[in-house]
Amino acid sequence: MASAQGCTITDTSGIDFLDAYNNVPVLGHSHPAIADAVHAQLLRANTHTRYLDDVVDAYSRDLLALLPQHIESVVYTCSGSEANDLALQVAAYSSMSEGVIVARRAYHGTTSATAAISPSLSPAPRDHVVTVDIPDADDPDFGRLLAGRVRRAAAELERRGHGTSAFVLDSTMTSEGIIAGEHVRLALAVDAVHDAGGFYIADEVQAGFFRTGTWWGYESLGVAPDLVTFGKPMGGGMPVAAVAGPRVVFSDFGGQQRYFNTFAGTPAPIAAAHTVLNALRDGGFGERVPEAGQRLGDGLSDALAEAGVDGRVRRAGLMVGVDLQPAAGDAARAGAWAGELVEAMYARRVLVSRTGPGDAVVKIRPPLVITDEEIDRLIEAFRGALEDVGSAYA
Repeated sequence: MASAQGCTITDTSGIDFLDAYNNVPVLGHSHPAIADAVHAQLLRANTHTRYLDDVVDAYSRDLLALLPQHIESVVYTCSGSEANDLALQVAAYSSMSEGVIVARRAYHGTTSATAAISPSLSPAPRDHVVTVDIPDADDPDFGRLLAGRVRRAAAELERRGHGTSAFVLDSTMTSEGIIAGEHVRLALAVDAVHDAGGFYIADEVQAGFFRTGTWWGYESLGVAPDLVTFGKPMGGGMPVAAVAGPRVVFSDFGGQQRYFNTFAGTPAPIAAAHTVLNALRDGGFGERVPEAGQRLGDGLSDALAEAGVDGRVRRAGLMVGVDLQPAAGDAARAGAWAGELVEAMYARRVLVSRTGPGDAVVKIRPPLVITDEEIDRLIEAFRGALEDVGSAYA
């Protein structure tokens, strides 16, 4: 890579690629307002949070104003992995338990604690972790089925002597293949966690900051979190993340367990985060993201229909997945097909990736500033990739 602007990445040969994969530069690559905000703080003061700073205080207030009223405090980290790690520590301390419930293919980070609850990294069983299968998004009984599985998982953790500290869920269930739709609700599952004495931790590291068309992915799930974590798009490319929750929870935890992070929440990355927040709040993204997601989803569905491929497009705003398993018949064949499609789109200079069971879901999550023209280019690349690869896997 030589440079990047907006939704375009330019390689060292001068070839431009449409970035339809990278959800970190939510306002596009190399955003000048973010660069200016960071530069100003580097020339003013950029030290750790042992000292009060109006830049950090102002952002914290604006961020908390976007969350449920019981979420009153925020603690900063440098990455989503660190935020989830800290959330696990808080939940374990407050619940006096250590058992964790996660989705079958979850990913929540790469620290020792978060890797242990990320079976997508390693399927090796952890005694204090129980996984649950996520029901089909189209199943009207989604909420009841998931709640039953969570209750059984909590009972198993109790049997093993760990108890339940938390149910941690990426709000778009990205590693499960992007699960979204009118039936995808969590209220009954969260009740089950609370009955077991645990916390519901909403992992918004991928879903947050208007990716789904609302500020937070959990908003479409019909629940409010006990703790919520942020990362990736939060700083538009700068290393900033956080965990937020009730003040009393953090006060109790902080009174007994010391937490400090030298580079977390310093003014430079916080200035970037505030620039992102202001742009998302004032830029009409609540209308634009659903509209852009609809255009993209409809175009991908049309391309599948034209190719005679029985695929399934699932989306939450501009978090979009194309599931090829219905057409291929099994995850392994669908995964191979999806892999060839990703490479064929790369050859057409459009960057996407894969996720879900067997990596059978083409994953599309462009910067939120993607234009209609760029969406149409993406759709045409997908249509061409289907023609290039053919339907040999169907």
